[in-house]
Amino acid sequence: MSSTEDWTDPDRLSRYRERVFGERRRLRAACADPAGRQRRVLEDLLEFNSGTEYGRKYGFGRIRTVEEFRRAVPVQRYADLAPWIERAAAGEANVLTADRPEVFFTSSGSTGAHKKIPVTPRFMKTTFFPFYFTAWAPLAEHFAEVLQRPDAVLNLKHDPLAAPPTTASGRPHVGASQVDFGARFGEPLSAEPGTAAPWGSLPVPVADGDHLEKMYLRLRLAVESDVRCVIGINPAMVAAVPYQLHHWWERIVREVRDGTLGGRPFTTPNPGRAAEFERLAARHGTVLPAHIWPHMRVLFCWTTGLASLYLPRLREQYGPGVTLLPAPVAASEGPVGVALDRHPTAGSLVVTAALYEFADADADLGPDTPTLLPHELEPDRDYHVVFSHVGGLYRYAVGDVVRVVDRVGGVPRLEYNGRAALSDHAGERLREAQVIRALRTALSATGLEVTNAACRVATARPGTAPAYTFAVAPRLPWSEDETDRFTTLLDTALGTESSDYGTARHDGRLGTPSVLRLTPEAFLGDWQDRVGSGVRPTQVKDRLFRQDPEQWARLTGRARHPSTRIDEESGR
Repeated sequence: MSSTEDWTDPDRLSRYRERVFGERRRLRAACADPAGRQRRVLEDLLEFNSGTEYGRKYGFGRIRTVEEFRRAVPVQRYADLAPWIERAAAGEANVLTADRPEVFFTSSGSTGAHKKIPVTPRFMKTTFFPFYFTAWAPLAEHFAEVLQRPDAVLNLKHDPLAAPPTTASGRPHVGASQVDFGARFGEPLSAEPGTAAPWGSLPVPVADGDHLEKMYLRLRLAVESDVRCVIGINPAMVAAVPYQLHHWWERIVREVRDGTLGGRPFTTPNPGRAAEFERLAARHGTVLPAHIWPHMRVLFCWTTGLASLYLPRLREQYGPGVTLLPAPVAASEGPVGVALDRHPTAGSLVVTAALYEFADADADLGPDTPTLLPHELEPDRDYHVVFSHVGGLYRYAVGDVVRVVDRVGGVPRLEYNGRAALSDHAGERLREAQVIRALRTALSATGLEVTNAACRVATARPGTAPAYTFAVAPRLPWSEDETDRFTTLLDTALGTESSDYGTARHDGRLGTPSVLRLTPEAFLGDWQDRVGSGVRPTQVKDRLFRQDPEQWARLTGRARHPSTRIDEESGR
């Protein structure tokens, strides 16, 4: 983020384009020698941080090669580094990094606790900003007109805080989208598209934790602008907009007519626009983003994972011909892949950002897990991501799984393929990506469509095997015959994706899966409820595995298809 004045500068767009294209050009040049660039990344982080307590413990000053680094430093998760990070967050210097963290990015851990990801000036300069600006290059190149007006972009992830939480040392502990990179790191062009829109900083008071009201207020303001691009990163946020338009429709129309915002006098009443909205509702019944913003051009979000099941139809709700641009493969901890073109799902490995290692996605990660280097990866395979960068994360298993799509110039192109968590109740060891591919196979074979899906293992009665229950939200109603065929095909596809699942089914350790049909908007309502409970929208992501019985009941209890018949105890 940066100042509003930058966005109104007459030559800002040309300077912005020059920056993003320059960073992409430099990354493409680096891809001509990926192994050499990876060695230089390692040399830089070792030299810069060799005098830290962590660097001294692991002998950074003696390490010269990638192999020596891999032998010296174990593969680590956040819990392994947490004691070091907490010391840095308390203000102790020279712990993990030679320069002090300026902020700590927040990220949800597997336990639900918020991680503290240290963010140093050197990390931002050498790892983050080159990747960050490159990520916007396809948008700036092919959709330059959406950047010409601040209010042409609805940036759903932009969420500045009036009073950001801090660590014990007073450093901000916030999401990446809540940091003013211009003020904090001296990057005046770093404001994301849409952050200077009229809704970028809300003009009426609202509590920082009232995320639903903030989303409403931004949408209320945006309906009076000619929005041409929606940025969500998290696709669940993009999917929520049509639902929210319908959910808040009467309130939106009333406030546009009256010129109010959040019930307060705000601007000149606009009865003409309100009347136009009423005509749209009369004509279409349900008003969609395509009706409100007829010049919509592009959506920017992750396009893989569960979103791959619903994005094709969701895109239609934003308008014919709307393009989906994939957000980069990245986490709060650091970047992995970034699109250098308009590939619909994958990005090239950011060889200048970190030293990357990978492990087979079916392996259990441990301190001594064997890893592969980028040139050893195979197309159409899934891998755990392990990276090391100058910001203080060393051989860090980020918890994401990626799939290698292909290679361009010797550099693998990767797509995000879900979290590394396993669903393993009877030795089936199912990964998110395997289940999503199985769902896609069964849907394709039957011609059926869903707006989302989730699963859990139902508790078995004595003497019976546990079995998976899949909650699906059909876009259009399914018949009983269609549901039965889909269930059979899904069971087969799961066995194809995971031999462990197939063996567990064959041996009787898992029973026959069942399907629970929900209403089309069940998952959207569940998403809205979770945001309403106080979770930031960026962190309410699609979740496939939902073993928590209360969360499952909340999702399914109010939203069943009327013809669904299922025994919750047995899963049948």
